Amino acid sequence: MARLIMWNLMTLDGMIEGPDRDISWHENVWGKELEQLSIEQLNAAGGLLFGRITYQLMANYWPAATGEIADFMNAAPKYVFSRTLTRSDWNNTRMFGADVSGTVARLKRESARDLFLFGSADLAANLIPHGLIDEFRIGVNPVILGGGTPLFKPGEPVKLRLLDSRAHTTGVVILRYVPAE
Repeated sequence: MARLIMWNLMTLDGMIEGPDRDISWHENVWGKELEQLSIEQLNAAGGLLFGRITYQLMANYWPAATGEIADFMNAAPKYVFSRTLTRSDWNNTRMFGADVSGTVARLKRESARDLFLFGSADLAANLIPHGLIDEFRIGVNPVILGGGTPLFKPGEPVKLRLLDSRAHTTGVVILRYVPAE
């Protein structure tokens, strides 16, 4: 059975995007180390999960992009959870509208390789109470936005155990956590 790994860049004040969905602050920490981590993660991925908003942002960017990461993003199986979208023009995309937790549990059972959840804070908030996220990978960017979209939504506490942390030369710190038992 595959694991579901949530991967996000987050600001020091917990935002995954600034006002008006701004993610320009990602550029502050992008470099060879983060590019290499992205490639390693993509090579390990059996598929990508997105909520509608993140999916639309990705689908508007990656089909026209080039390079190793773009090639993977365009070829990878993509699973999109939306109450409003029913079809996609982006290669290798399946849409789901209901029973999010049941569908994700089934995808985990059916996949031989780990699944990754990118962005999609609302989807993550839906999955966390069901214990469906097996690992939280968070790149903390040393910037404070003072507003935007928080990664984590209000809900029940979830205790996590640190697997490791690694600082990159750009200042981003990669944290890996699993649910504590």
